[in-house]
Amino acid sequence: MSCKLRDRFEVTPGSATMKAVVTTGNGGYDQLVWRDVPKPVPGPGEVLLRVLAAGVNNTEINTRLGWYSASVSQGTGASAEAIDTETKPDGGWNSPTPFPFIQGTDCCGRVVAVAPGGDAGLVGSRVLVRACMRPAGFASRENVWMGSDFDGAFAEYVAVPAGELFVVDCDWSDAELATIPCAYGTAENMLHRARVAEGEQVLIAGASGGVGSAAVQLAKRRGAYVVAIAAAAKSDQVLAVGADRVISRDDDLRACLGESRIDVVVDNVGGDGFGAMLDVLRRGGRYVSSGAIGGPVVDLDLRTFYLKDLTLIGCTGWDEPVFPNLVSYIERGEIRPLLAKTFPLEHIAAAQAEFLEKKHVGNFVLLP
Repeated sequence: MSCKLRDRFEVTPGSATMKAVVTTGNGGYDQLVWRDVPKPVPGPGEVLLRVLAAGVNNTEINTRLGWYSASVSQGTGASAEAIDTETKPDGGWNSPTPFPFIQGTDCCGRVVAVAPGGDAGLVGSRVLVRACMRPAGFASRENVWMGSDFDGAFAEYVAVPAGELFVVDCDWSDAELATIPCAYGTAENMLHRARVAEGEQVLIAGASGGVGSAAVQLAKRRGAYVVAIAAAAKSDQVLAVGADRVISRDDDLRACLGESRIDVVVDNVGGDGFGAMLDVLRRGGRYVSSGAIGGPVVDLDLRTFYLKDLTLIGCTGWDEPVFPNLVSYIERGEIRPLLAKTFPLEHIAAAQAEFLEKKHVGNFVLLP
């Protein structure tokens, strides 16, 4: 795979530059530096994109804070001060985070150049980038992520492998398209891995967030009956997205649903509510997760797990059908974007601070 971290921060005389948000290390918002850096040059098999819009996700905040480190037990809403900003060698997804680098997992862009020998017909195309890449092929679980393992979309330009581009034929705005990759890719991957089928009862935690609200739409598209967990104040909005029923996150889940009622739990929250989610699963039910915003350390009663023949599914690397499926759903009008708000890219700190308040439904997007 040709897309790798480059030493892009050593400016050579006469080199072309661009504006970017450079994340300089683990820590608070002061680690997000808006500055000039060299414009990337596409290597073999790559294209150069003009970034049109870039989404805001938990993962960029988590990576900056070093939240993926085993030393951290708080939920993702914790501040840099609470987590401790000392550099964490295990604070990234797959390896030490390559500071300084450019974050940004979600990218809607326009192709402006291709490497020698590349398909010049791509120039001018508006595309989405499949952010989760499988360099050893889809038979391997090895994966790398744009904006976590190598430079991403929080910049005016980004170089990516040509094979990770998807031209999307739709009338959505650039910002609307930028809501899709991370949130919808993560949600679709969980539903795909859990084999959610028509008529099943699916419980979705954190249903007002980017991944949760995407999961609600995508589960309804599969014909499931969706029970969503969200703040009471967001109930109407979550119902409007497609949930059949909304349970307040402050309510007793067991009392609301009874035990052994749910076929699949889609949970990116974790924390104190983990045990109740296993209790409400039917015998043979499936629990699937790709996050832990409420806290990564949970209590698991192994008797519940094995006596009910449950399956616990962890999801990070996206399976091969996931992104092509999403593009087809967009083009057929089967899903709609949930764009909560846009911000100028240079106002990223304000965007992330408001994102962490969790008062919105859907996704925030940055515009270079």
